[in-house]
Amino acid sequence: MNKIYHLSSCSTNQRILKELGKGIAQFEMQDIKEQAITAKQLDEMKKLAGSYEALFSRKALKFRGWGLHEMELTEADYKKYILEEYTFLKRPVIINGKEIFVGNAPKTVEAAKASLK
Repeated sequence: MNKIYHLSSCSTNQRILKELGKGIAQFEMQDIKEQAITAKQLDEMKKLAGSYEALFSRKALKFRGWGLHEMELTEADYKKYILEEYTFLKRPVIINGKEIFVGNAPKTVEAAKASLK
């Protein structure tokens, strides 16, 4: 499966997709604001990433707004919150076959670029 979960209104996501260039032409794109991720899709991402926590963004504004920074979250909590609020998914999530690249860290983006070649 070749798929990219992204947020089209996010300038960082737009920049990363532009950096990846023509290599993403064969990828299915899913704007997570327009088309919510399903539990099945999230489970598939978790299998590749190793945990729901690896997919969870602590940088989301609602992380503090909802008081989650004061709680000890479990894997079930991470899954619940990602499904409940799209901003809790680290973005972009790039799935290239059996490889997954989560987030916008420079090392992650470089690894994704190398994977596309």
